[in-house]
Amino acid sequence: MEKKNLIFDFQLKCYPVSFIQKFELEKGDKIVLPPSILENLSTLDVEWPLMFELKSKFSGRVTHCGVMEFIADEGCAYIPYWMMQNLAICEGEKISFRYKHLEKGTFVKIQPQTLDFLDISNTKAVLESKLRNFTCLTKSDTISIEYNEIIYWLNVVEVKPGNAISIVETDVNVDFIAPNNSHNLEKEKFKNENNNYEESSD
Repeated sequence: MEKKNLIFDFQLKCYPVSFIQKFELEKGDKIVLPPSILENLSTLDVEWPLMFELKSKFSGRVTHCGVMEFIADEGCAYIPYWMMQNLAICEGEKISFRYKHLEKGTFVKIQPQTLDFLDISNTKAVLESKLRNFTCLTKSDTISIEYNEIIYWLNVVEVKPGNAISIVETDVNVDFIAPNNSHNLEKEKFKNENNNYEESSD
């Protein structure tokens, strides 16, 4: 069976990474899984680095992630809090996990939620640096990055190919669109500071 067609599913209760003092994982998309998952994976022909699809049965929301390590309590997974927000889940809620082969990304369109993002000089270079903490990106997710002790929230408006991509060891073309609540003058400023700027369709 090809790696991209391999099916490996399981369910775990989710808790924020702060429960195990792994605060640094909030800066990316890596999660912590139980040792038994690694034991099961070791018998399969999986692709590394590992990527998983996470889905909430109740909200219907889907995201994707990488894995940092396998030291979680059995039956539990520890994931970044921003990821829990994307899935609209509560602490201790059980969700579905599925091993995924994601195509290498070629394009991502990002929308900062506020114009404060413009206060960063060379926003594209900073974003590319921060995205090294991520394994994959999913369309419609909202991710967070930290720069100079400030948290910035960014909407993932579009990715190519498909609705989720791997960004490991690949050059991804990044485009920006201005925040929805920005005025014309602010959009013009955003356009001047970002060569790959596009107007928001909202």
